[in-house]
Amino acid sequence: MKSVLVTGAGRGIGKALALRLAEQGWRVYAGVRKIADGEALAAEHPAIVPVVLDITDAGQIAALDEVLPAALDAVVNNAGIVVDGPVETLTVDDMRRQFEVNVFGTIAVTQAVLPRLRASKGRIVFLSSLSGRISTPGTGAYNSSKFALEGMVDALRIELRPWGIPVSMVEPGPTDTDMWGGALDMVDAGLERLTPAQRELYGSQLAGMRKMAAQVQKLAAPVGTVVGAVERALTARKPKARYVVGLAGKAQVLSAGLTPTPVLDLLLSFASGIKRR
Repeated sequence: MKSVLVTGAGRGIGKALALRLAEQGWRVYAGVRKIADGEALAAEHPAIVPVVLDITDAGQIAALDEVLPAALDAVVNNAGIVVDGPVETLTVDDMRRQFEVNVFGTIAVTQAVLPRLRASKGRIVFLSSLSGRISTPGTGAYNSSKFALEGMVDALRIELRPWGIPVSMVEPGPTDTDMWGGALDMVDAGLERLTPAQRELYGSQLAGMRKMAAQVQKLAAPVGTVVGAVERALTARKPKARYVVGLAGKAQVLSAGLTPTPVLDLLLSFASGIKRR
């Protein structure tokens, strides 16, 4: 039975992926922040082993050594968060928290399991995002964390070639999970956090972001499309460096790459309701 560690398995893509891989015969070590989430997963399939894992907690990462098999076959770095809001309104602590999870914690887990993956010639999969290629107003902290992750992973992929460890990134767009389902609430909460002066400056932009988020929710891809891409990265004889999820995602990447920056800025401004004063 092949073994895989999936981080952020308590909900959304991570949960769906853990169940899918267990059904396909994998022993799944499901990293969760809440033990109740892990117990619920284990109750759904006997091949799932819940592991309490906050990827920003060095102690919990170190404790993986006592849980994981000597030769782990794969790790899927799925755990991530979104810190949203105009850049000027974010605190340094907000941005630090974004990077602690999406970049530093993700790399720390990877470093911890690499000796096992080297022993098994296993695989590494990172859940990135189209937001790691195209930056949008109101999500600068999230975008920058995914841009940073992509740069790190591109280097890692080449560095691990001597040991035959494939490294892939899966890049979904908006996906039908509770995270995207709560996008409007997230924008509203961001508005509440603003000072009166910030609300005066950015209130109209946040209203535009809310409108755009509502439209994007209708276009969100099924979770299964992302799970399928991860599964291909784990099982293909020659896995790709990048898996852009869905035809819409591929079209978005292609069109953004061909569009001059001033034109792309204008389009994103229009979609977000941002007008020049």
